[in-house]
Amino acid sequence: MIMKKALPRLLALSVLLACAAMAQDQEGTINPAPPKGVTVDQVIQKFAEKEKVFKKERENYVYTQTVKVQTLDGDTVDGEYQQTVEVTFDDKGRRVENVTFAPQNTLQRVSMSREDFQDIESLMPFVLTSDEINDYNIKYVGQQQVDELGTYVFDISPKEKQMKSGHRYFDGRIWVDDRDFQIVKTHGKPVPETHKGNENLFPRFTTYREQIDGKYWFPTYTRADDTLHFKTGDVHIREIIKYTNYQRFNTSIGKITVNYGGSKVEELNPDPLTKEDIVETLKGGTPAKTMTEIVKKRGVNFDVNADTEQEIRKAGGDTDLIQAIENNKKS
Repeated sequence: MIMKKALPRLLALSVLLACAAMAQDQEGTINPAPPKGVTVDQVIQKFAEKEKVFKKERENYVYTQTVKVQTLDGDTVDGEYQQTVEVTFDDKGRRVENVTFAPQNTLQRVSMSREDFQDIESLMPFVLTSDEINDYNIKYVGQQQVDELGTYVFDISPKEKQMKSGHRYFDGRIWVDDRDFQIVKTHGKPVPETHKGNENLFPRFTTYREQIDGKYWFPTYTRADDTLHFKTGDVHIREIIKYTNYQRFNTSIGKITVNYGGSKVEELNPDPLTKEDIVETLKGGTPAKTMTEIVKKRGVNFDVNADTEQEIRKAGGDTDLIQAIENNKKS
């Protein structure tokens, strides 16, 4: 965030409230005992490898990202930036971002910098892969219960000698699930900041992840509530970012857009469907009714036998879908 020099203004905010908001993310007892049955280095290697898989797999999903950035004067919102983006694929299978909602920006005391947009895109949904762990100092803190999850806690910070100009880094704490070895929560801030000349400061944030499709811990909610201490005065910043409607993009079947019970279908590939296309798409959450309509349009390239029918029904298919497959076999 960059302070707008044309409107210097001192915002009175209780430091106690800011500290309390930060402490809420750190609450709970941390047991400094070492990991169970594995070494600290093994835990780091395991979650870094999982993060590499996660980063690659998330690129195969479509989802909706909503961003809200506010400045507050006491409890009153006096400026706001909003944007909703549909992360999807075009008709050639290339990843694209379509802005579907962008009201007028009313932020007056600060402006969004290029680094702010970089952070929203790539740092707040932070990943730490096996290709990136050498860029960070990683310190094991202990074990902590997060809701119903047992986690290993690590403090991480970028190695100054490894920091590249123009690159954004994370400085803070991560929580790693002790079973799946995937990051489930992050709390910290983007770095570097600029404190001389045209100041560019950034709030601390917390990102929570949820398990998607029973496999991957994807970010679903990010919140920042912090005070940026500019030389010309303090500014209370609140940011909320939500990532919703995750749907896997199947390169052979095309994009299936289903909003939890809806039936909107967008197809990118006209070829007949394979059994694997149908089974995997059903497993991904597409309703049988939607799948039936796709089969009627595209046809299939396989015959239905008892084993195939059982597999499709187990994935979520019904009698209408089986009938559509039998009636739409392409030679």
